[in-house]
Amino acid sequence: MTRIRIENVVASTSLGDELDLHAVASTLSGAEYEPEQFPGVIYRLKEPKTAILLFRSGKVVCTGGKSMRQVVESVRIVSEMIRKGGQKILMQPKIQVQNIVATSDLESEINLNTIAVTLGLDRVEYEPEQFPGLVCRLTEPRVVVLLFGSGKLVCTGARRPSDVSLSIEKITKELQDAGLLRRGRSRARSEADRVPRSFRSSATVPSSSLSDLAAKPEDTATALAS
Repeated sequence: MTRIRIENVVASTSLGDELDLHAVASTLSGAEYEPEQFPGVIYRLKEPKTAILLFRSGKVVCTGGKSMRQVVESVRIVSEMIRKGGQKILMQPKIQVQNIVATSDLESEINLNTIAVTLGLDRVEYEPEQFPGLVCRLTEPRVVVLLFGSGKLVCTGARRPSDVSLSIEKITKELQDAGLLRRGRSRARSEADRVPRSFRSSATVPSSSLSDLAAKPEDTATALAS
């Protein structure tokens, strides 16, 4: 069975109708709050290693967690600190997963040019001069899979771990049925074949523009909080 690794779980919740961000920034030691640059407070936890983004509306985004358990624990820790700081917030906020980013390995080198032609340009984007991977969109589950020549892949856009598993199973079967998976891989790998670190942890689901793949997690968090 293909090994899948969850790299990032992005989730959102609400702690109430409004937060005093200046008070929050003072309560959370080490928090970053520069409203002229970003409209929320950024607080980074060491354990679990996550980042919590808090907005005046009461909306909260957690990014960087490797599991839902880490997300829940992160929200609990920050909520308790804010509550102790004197602000009234919800006791049991409902947490919703917005995006799961996962990586896997087909354990076979693949020809991205051939895959682009086989899968059809209506489903894929491949512009190697802009981005070293092929972007493939699945409709069920609705996720985006980034394929690299080395066989490495990144799945983003899933809301449940089962969606990640299903999407990787589907893309693997489709490539196998088309005879596009080679056995083994050469030891020498180009830099372009490796999965960029920014996409392993990215909270942003790629849009139709390949340049959007590099969007900052803070940008996505702002969209979730609006």
